[in-house]
Amino acid sequence: MKRQTITIVAGLIAAYSSALAHAAWPERPIMVIVPYSAGGTGDNIARVTAEWLSRALKEKVLVENRVGASGAIAAEYISRAPADGYALFMASAGVMEIVPHLQKNLRWDSFKSFAPISVVGSNAQAIAVHPSFSAKTLTELVAYAKERPGKVPYASSGSGTLAQLTMVVFEQRAGIKLSAVNYKGNAPALSDVLGGHVPIYIGGVFEPLSHHKAGKIKIIAVSTATRVGHLSDVPTVAEQGYPGFATATWNGLMAPAGTPKEVISKVADALRPACKDSAFVAKLEGMGIEPVCDSPEQFSTMLHANWKMWQAAVKAAGISAQ
Repeated sequence: MKRQTITIVAGLIAAYSSALAHAAWPERPIMVIVPYSAGGTGDNIARVTAEWLSRALKEKVLVENRVGASGAIAAEYISRAPADGYALFMASAGVMEIVPHLQKNLRWDSFKSFAPISVVGSNAQAIAVHPSFSAKTLTELVAYAKERPGKVPYASSGSGTLAQLTMVVFEQRAGIKLSAVNYKGNAPALSDVLGGHVPIYIGGVFEPLSHHKAGKIKIIAVSTATRVGHLSDVPTVAEQGYPGFATATWNGLMAPAGTPKEVISKVADALRPACKDSAFVAKLEGMGIEPVCDSPEQFSTMLHANWKMWQAAVKAAGISAQ
């Protein structure tokens, strides 16, 4: 009886000590690992987020870039990090939802290796056309492409990118076949469309925004479920005859699997007010990012929903895992 009592008391003490430890978190600096190089959108989102969390959590939140293998190197690093909340991952749609379908023998799993915390923000894909192109709306583009199957080119940031795969998903919904011209990034893709060498652009909405406003290119649709705030006059793909169509790139915080729920909740709760803060929102919108700051549960639901869509898109694009 005494041994049983001692065991119970020891268990209660351990649980109490663990609860105190979680309540005290953080007690030292937190590192946010970014899978992209410094200066890019993903890196800038991470730094704005780190700045906010440093104030909210009253502890330094630092950013470290670990570049390579389309984000797989950074993801593996986090998947092997201690599950104590001191190493977080600024994950993205490309890394978590697309890379696993393109790379063989990954040493991490998008669902089993990570604990979702919160999506910080999302970015719509834009379908845009050169002013000289005869199709001025999405409906006209579809009609034009149906008369010329496989002969109408579009520029994207690269094979297997979210931009190119968004167009693949749209081609399936619209019953058309375009010709992909894949570049190494949004900038050269957009440059060739602006120069009139390729009639159609698909990519992040922020890159062509200033050119759209200047009349050098026309954005005819955005890929998200709702219209983009700074492009409220541009209808979504869904509004133009394709209900339910929605794709977006996103950046969000994740932790190694097994990180205490109390820590996950503390980070999510600290971040949530950010998306209602005018200064924080302005910084994101300045990068073309729509603030989200959702819950761990909402993040997880989105991740599972998108997984099958991108898996099917990769297969439809005929891209084999390397």
